[in-house]
Amino acid sequence: MGSKEITYQKIYEENYSKVMRLCMGYTVGDESLAKDLTQETFIKVWQNLDGFRNESGLSTWIYRICVNTCLAEIRRARKKDKNLQIDNLQVSDSVDNATEKEDMLVRLYECINKLTSTNKAIILLELEGLPQLEISEIMGIKHEAIRTRIHRIKQQLTKCVHNE
Repeated sequence: MGSKEITYQKIYEENYSKVMRLCMGYTVGDESLAKDLTQETFIKVWQNLDGFRNESGLSTWIYRICVNTCLAEIRRARKKDKNLQIDNLQVSDSVDNATEKEDMLVRLYECINKLTSTNKAIILLELEGLPQLEISEIMGIKHEAIRTRIHRIKQQLTKCVHNE
């Protein structure tokens, strides 16, 4: 194996689960599609590795590729399927048991799926625990604007999850 292969292998191992989680958020739990998008992301990482210039951190660069790959898929799917049917789940405020928690999570992802593709990308990165400064780099949006947007998105999601 050459040094590029070794570098790539390390990048793949260190970032696979993060990229997969992000893709799962985009595909609303469609695991096989998420796996395809994850593979596609890493194919692009491999193809562009020589061009990576270290201007941003490596994981920021990989997230950017992942976000763009997932956004392209969402746009493609939206053209195909104009009306998304979403079952309304009633979510109670007191979430005790595991099933209710699961339902709430499903509901959250359904609500996330209703967001514009940019807002969806922002909140998925936020849920992934990325610093807002890094999110602003990935998205190419000013840090201050990202902070305001995340606040608004969270309000929107809370209303959506509780069917307000």
